[in-house]
Amino acid sequence: MAEVEVSKARPKGWFVLLLAIGLLQAPIFAQAVVVQPDTSLAEGVETEAGGRSLLVEELTTTWCTTCADIDPYLMGVADAHGSRIALASYHPNDGEDAFAPPAAQHRIERLRTVNADLPGTPSFMVEGKPYRTGTDAWVDVQRDILDEEVERQSFTKLKFSVKQQGATMTATITDFDGHGMNGSQLTFMVLEHAKLVPEGAINPGEATRDRVVIATAECEVSTSNLTTSINLIEARAPTDCVTDFAIDFTALTSFSVILMHENTIDSIVSNEDLGTYGAVEFAYRDRSEPEPWNSTWAVLGGAAIIGLLVFRKKA
Repeated sequence: MAEVEVSKARPKGWFVLLLAIGLLQAPIFAQAVVVQPDTSLAEGVETEAGGRSLLVEELTTTWCTTCADIDPYLMGVADAHGSRIALASYHPNDGEDAFAPPAAQHRIERLRTVNADLPGTPSFMVEGKPYRTGTDAWVDVQRDILDEEVERQSFTKLKFSVKQQGATMTATITDFDGHGMNGSQLTFMVLEHAKLVPEGAINPGEATRDRVVIATAECEVSTSNLTTSINLIEARAPTDCVTDFAIDFTALTSFSVILMHENTIDSIVSNEDLGTYGAVEFAYRDRSEPEPWNSTWAVLGGAAIIGLLVFRKKA
């Protein structure tokens, strides 16, 4: 897949301004489960009862200058929105991206079932809504999040645990209360934080990239068939998908796991949408600073509005 970088003319300060303004529009929600990396997972840690989180999918590449400019802000975006969103970044197998994880390409091909012509990078999509492309797209992304929260009348309740044994991490579903059972699947995605860009790769940004999807597994709810397992030690559902669907993956220094209830590929081809019925995230990483929803954000928002007006006047 040949990706095209867009919006290079916009400075990264533009993205920061729009991000700050967008965050001011957002209601206060509880934080998602974020566990500090020095915390032991030997006894296991369980997510809160969740499922309300909206899936935000990003198309990005390591060689894209604009993508590199905004990548350092993604952790802050995730923390500021708390449990409202689960943000995942897909790096393509385009012959140039330094990561090109097969799991991310699998998710990209899922998007292609609806629209074979994907937009340039960076692009964001909220729950199957239109792509929002470029550094000045975040206000539209924020609007999509708010609209989806209003439109969503119900969601699948999900819960899972993460436990470490030696060099292996295990994520296991512990609660499921959902609708849309026929033609749906449960999906685990593993995201790596602060993933190092290999030396020699085209890299216009910092040494790492955030929220890189590196592994995934899918279990069809109606049949309990494991239909996908990519870059995992093992995926299994001894009883059925909703009871004990689990994945094993190699332990990472900093990672997130997202569990989603979504449509199968066959259902999407049959005109169902790309959105989820529910999603919940477990994060094993440091929090960004400053903490969201304190007075700093109000000051930043005020400065953002003034700065945006000045920027437009100069332009």
